[in-house]
Amino acid sequence: MTDLDINLPKQPRFDLEVATIQDGRDITRGYLGPLLVPQDRLLNMRGDDLRVYENVLSEPQVQSVLQQRRLAITRCEWRVDPASEARVDKKAADLVKKQLDRVGWDNVTDKMHYGVFYGYAASEVIYERVDGQVGLGAIKVRNRRRFRFDKDAKLRLLTYQNMMPGELCDSPYFWHYATGADNDDEPYGLGLAHWLYWPTLFKRNGLKFWLTFLEKYGMPTAMGTYPANATAQEKANLLAATQAIRIDSGFIVPQGMAMELLKADRSGTADYKALQDNMDEAMAKVVLGQSMTSESRGGQYKSEVQHDVRQDLVKADADLICESFNLTVGRWLTAWNFSAAQPPKVYRVVEEPEDLNQMATRDKSIYSMGFKPSQKYIQDTYGGDWTPTDTQPELQATPAGAALVEGLPVPAPPVPSPANPAAAFAEGVSGQGDVAVRMTPQADKQMQPVMTRWIGQLRDLVDKAKSLEELRDAVLKLQPDMPLDDYATIFAQALAAAHLAGRQDITDQAGAP
Repeated sequence: MTDLDINLPKQPRFDLEVATIQDGRDITRGYLGPLLVPQDRLLNMRGDDLRVYENVLSEPQVQSVLQQRRLAITRCEWRVDPASEARVDKKAADLVKKQLDRVGWDNVTDKMHYGVFYGYAASEVIYERVDGQVGLGAIKVRNRRRFRFDKDAKLRLLTYQNMMPGELCDSPYFWHYATGADNDDEPYGLGLAHWLYWPTLFKRNGLKFWLTFLEKYGMPTAMGTYPANATAQEKANLLAATQAIRIDSGFIVPQGMAMELLKADRSGTADYKALQDNMDEAMAKVVLGQSMTSESRGGQYKSEVQHDVRQDLVKADADLICESFNLTVGRWLTAWNFSAAQPPKVYRVVEEPEDLNQMATRDKSIYSMGFKPSQKYIQDTYGGDWTPTDTQPELQATPAGAALVEGLPVPAPPVPSPANPAAAFAEGVSGQGDVAVRMTPQADKQMQPVMTRWIGQLRDLVDKAKSLEELRDAVLKLQPDMPLDDYATIFAQALAAAHLAGRQDITDQAGAP
């Protein structure tokens, strides 16, 4: 028995959960009644009322940046892919897609996305019989303020007839998710509103002081002077006269009393505008991860980087909602209608399509290296219906003895033949009777397996590479696995044979009459 066997624990108990929040086992919570209280401290100080965050949502900047993030999801195309190529899995995927079309998946996604702001979202799933199968009649997103979670973290609906502990929301009829919390003990999640509360409060208070500043320093203050023996009525008349300066075109004062306008002197500037801009930028960073898409700042490089940041958030939101649906409603529909099928995958295509011009440039560079794409690749990549032209150049495998210029294969010089007398004269050979002409096809034939293997390896790299840089790195990595031993052996044999053939020619010529 080894030390590993001694330290090996016993077989685990299945479905055992120790650190639950039931029966007061969570020491981080206070009094544990029939319903759980959100652990959002900011919300706790304000009576656990989500209307506090609804007021945050009424801030124009918050609504603007949150709308950017929400609409960026619904503008993306959504798809339903089967779990496999099995017929039953494809049928399950078709069913789910039709049902999402019926209920309006974009509208459902738009409303469920508010769970990212509040921390959680809940919807009621209404079923109906469709063509003899269980289908979706509607998915209605409900106001989250109507729900609470009990000690078992199960969703409950509060009604006037049952405020405590509320009505249990059975799983098949309700779909909900939570996000933002840093642990699984918080079923309410922690939404963006938690971090948007303070920037919103500071901005609104700053705006109030800004208006006060504009009123105070935009219009002089009226001051009245009364004698020491003035009566209370005379003082009241003077005060009314000073107030009339703001709204009336004329006013009177008793004799012996004076009035003047005091202009406030102030050094420096009241930079409330800077406070407002900073709070707007803080809101944009909380929601979008940056401020570029809501404020005109930065150069092109910064714009591209910050666009990628927002795309990451959009993809995360889309995956959150789709994954929650796949694990609940999507799985239920599949099990009820196709018990032998695996649940399909609902997702959104967030990635932007690759630039076809860049792809064409890359393919052209690869073509110049000696590889041509298949017709299927052209159609799959660029779409449409393509057929090869009659004048399309054909790139053949590099023949034996071809020269290499800057790493690119260059065809060997033309073989001398009677149809090419100039070449025959330049090489000093007599055409078909030349030994080199007769031996070249044989050497090429022996070299073909080696070249075919190399070309196959390179073709695999080209098919898998997503950029020229990736292809370059892959070729350099493959180089040690492409030895020249076979090539050198065949080439040496060809040179030896050519040498012997040349000596035989000299012997024959010497013995000729």
